[in-house]
Amino acid sequence: MHDCGAFVIELPPQKAAGQRVPSRRRPSQSQQPQPQETYTDQLSPSLELQSPTSNLSYAVSVLNSYGRSAGLSNQVQVPSAPTLAAPENLAAHLSANGVELTWNAVPSSPEIPHVKFEYRVYRRDVVTGQGAIAGELPVSGTPNPSFVDSGFEWEKTYDYRVTVLTVVDRPDGPEQVEGDDTSSVRVVAHDIFPPATPTGLQAVFSGPGQKPFIDLIWAGNSESDFAGYNVYRRNVGSEPVKINTELVKTPSFRDANLVPGHEYFYSISALDARGNESSRSEEASETVPAEY
Repeated sequence: MHDCGAFVIELPPQKAAGQRVPSRRRPSQSQQPQPQETYTDQLSPSLELQSPTSNLSYAVSVLNSYGRSAGLSNQVQVPSAPTLAAPENLAAHLSANGVELTWNAVPSSPEIPHVKFEYRVYRRDVVTGQGAIAGELPVSGTPNPSFVDSGFEWEKTYDYRVTVLTVVDRPDGPEQVEGDDTSSVRVVAHDIFPPATPTGLQAVFSGPGQKPFIDLIWAGNSESDFAGYNVYRRNVGSEPVKINTELVKTPSFRDANLVPGHEYFYSISALDARGNESSRSEEASETVPAEY
């Protein structure tokens, strides 16, 4: 690795010639802090491509009204690798799987040894202002890249943006440079998505010599926000009625409130932590003998 060159930025004096330069003094609490100066260096594409894995060194020199300087500031180094323009048409869609983000692919990136490009997705909590990297994926030939963010919290509002990251492989580890950001898109993560409908329901009547009951078993749900199940029962020609008083936490239930000689039809629904309830499962039936 070598430095591509040094750049000196000279800031002009803030007073006209002939004016007195005020002596330094400690600012009072009522004084506002001085704004920071900024400068943008537009690099030519030829410079970026000639030395993509080199560094550019920058320093600042402040001149007084007589054109004199106390010397250079500390130097900072910036990779000279090229950056790509921000993707266009960023869009977000909320689903049960998470926040689904899509955008237009950036134009084909140049093939540069030891340099690769990645999309970086940022997520920012609108209320707290806290930002985080939601994920990254390589820039490829896919015309419509997409990313699903499942690391957010429901019932919060987020701003998303995407940038293209230039990653330079160096002997002492990779170095990263970000390009421009897309405009942000806002997502209100309101959960209206129920868990999956339970499957595999079976109903089995108790054996001879036992107190009468019907045992129900089914395949369990695996959602991270799963809260429990409701059990529904109906008789022939009637509508299903919920028979559990509290949410059932495991994929099994015993119904002991039975009448001899009746056939019962059962179905199960699943609920999440915010009370969203799935549709009911396919029914399973069992008959209680007239005599047992």
